[in-house]
Amino acid sequence: MTTVLYERIGAVAAVTMNRPKYRNAQSRVLLEELDAAFADAMADHDVRVVVLFGSGEHWSSGHDIGTPEELADREARPYPPGVVGVHQRSWDWNVDNTMRWRDLPKPTLAAVQGRCIYGGWMIAAAMDLIVASEDARFMPGLFQFQSTPWDIGARRAKDLLWEYGDLDARRAQELGFVSEVVPREQLTEAAMAKAERIARLEPIVAQSIKRQVNDAQDAQGFRGAIAAGHSTYVLASLGGAFFDKDRPFGSRKRMPGLEDRTD
Repeated sequence: MTTVLYERIGAVAAVTMNRPKYRNAQSRVLLEELDAAFADAMADHDVRVVVLFGSGEHWSSGHDIGTPEELADREARPYPPGVVGVHQRSWDWNVDNTMRWRDLPKPTLAAVQGRCIYGGWMIAAAMDLIVASEDARFMPGLFQFQSTPWDIGARRAKDLLWEYGDLDARRAQELGFVSEVVPREQLTEAAMAKAERIARLEPIVAQSIKRQVNDAQDAQGFRGAIAAGHSTYVLASLGGAFFDKDRPFGSRKRMPGLEDRTD
């Protein structure tokens, strides 16, 4: 792997997004390697819990919309032209992947520091629990895996999305998105300690709890809402809502809501 680190520590698999130069922007390669790392953790019977870290100052700056490595990969492995390719790429890397990670049988945690924005929110939301440093900030958007209403409630989601707002760690905890908030220097220790506590459960108990809760969400329409949200995103994207119409995979270097943010 070139963009993801993997280490097993006792019964916990520590997976780390490792593109600090780009604030762990989610290239196709990074998403593929994350998927492979999660698969390895699921296949290892000694792993009971997974913790997802982000290296550097920020957990994730969201989708990679134009680093040299990502652009080279798009040229080397293109999707079909036109709407078919736009839809398939978006679904493969932002819904199919993310839903699969949400449904991983073993418990998963995200240990978040700094910015966790746009696509970063999506991946964090796919984890079962989030432990955040005090300096963490979360920003959703009109994106492909639209779990925000489920994460913080419908009216708060509308308010945050319309205003291009963000949540600091404490407010995210108040809304139920984040489980624990700790000083940054304690983030790794706190996330690993929580993972180790969960790992003490019998695997069948931990996994059954996760399945029960996910099934309850699905009974309330979660999976259907995600699919419908993706269709809405693609329609808006093809209409030029986010990017140039001739570059629907990304052309802007700064997304809405970030104009006054330099970090």
